Amino acid sequence: MAEATPALPGSRPARRRLLLAAAVTGLAAADLLVKALAEDVLAAGAVRLPGLQLRLLYNDGVAFSFARSLPAWAIIALTGLLTVGLTGYVLAVVPQANRLRCIAGAAVVAGAAANLIDRARDGVVTDYLHTGWFPTFNLADVYLTAGVGLMILAEWHQARKHQRTRATAGT
Repeated sequence: MAEATPALPGSRPARRRLLLAAAVTGLAAADLLVKALAEDVLAAGAVRLPGLQLRLLYNDGVAFSFARSLPAWAIIALTGLLTVGLTGYVLAVVPQANRLRCIAGAAVVAGAAANLIDRARDGVVTDYLHTGWFPTFNLADVYLTAGVGLMILAEWHQARKHQRTRATAGT
């Protein structure tokens, strides 16, 4: 989020941060609820759906089971620091961010927070979505991936807009 865009008309920084907090809370709660349901429903075994299998797995590492040899407390501490850092960054840029960046920020923070809360319970993250060609993941992982994708899209859109503005001003 290199260059700030003007705040949305009629929006105040405190209100925008409150909306962000509400979105993060709702998204994280939805993920944690789905994880609890997955643990109950999938304890008896996997469920096959078209193009997707629901199966219960626990990830004791970080993304793609990376760093699984580290102690749980170290992974919790590291992901906690990253989540706090992401949250601070998003809260700082929200007052000047456009809607796409706000949505992206909410998704990234919600995904990170939900996985952190899940891991803090017992040292593992509950995964349940399996495609057969990609590691098993969860809804919080979808939030993280979509949020990062939206951030990239927002940056690309802002850069193109800036180029068009410079080209128009130079002619």
